[in-house]
Amino acid sequence: MASDKTLIGAAGEHLVLSRLLEQGVLASQAPRGTRKADILVNPLDGGRPILIQVKSTTEIGTRIKWHMKEKHEAMVEKDLYYCFVALSKENSSIYVIPAKTVSKVVKSAYQAWLSKPGAKGQAHNESGMRWIATNYPFDVPGIKDGWMDKYLENWESLND
Repeated sequence: MASDKTLIGAAGEHLVLSRLLEQGVLASQAPRGTRKADILVNPLDGGRPILIQVKSTTEIGTRIKWHMKEKHEAMVEKDLYYCFVALSKENSSIYVIPAKTVSKVVKSAYQAWLSKPGAKGQAHNESGMRWIATNYPFDVPGIKDGWMDKYLENWESLND
């Protein structure tokens, strides 16, 4: 599996595009540097356009995680979705999650992390970095292990 972050990101974007196109959904890559979106979806039935931000990882195990930033806590637009891609040689998977849900989980997980002591008992320092994961190594209020399972390949949610 490619280890260059740029290649991993591009592979994830192309996989999402491929899945959308094979379902007959009109989608294209957003121009590089487009704020908030990696993929643009324009429904053929005249429905509302959708923006998709793709996050990709090759770190697959009992817990899959994707790096996020503080800005993702505030991104709650109804037309914005995230596709979290877990790239694997055998069976890559994509979790399709509305931005509002991602915002809540990222915020809750960060607050839970801040409230827990570090490895040596010290308080965690504020940080702009965040992460979202299939499960967490600490309790996050309202989030249970496997919470992302219902979003696995959940392309129908784009029609909601």
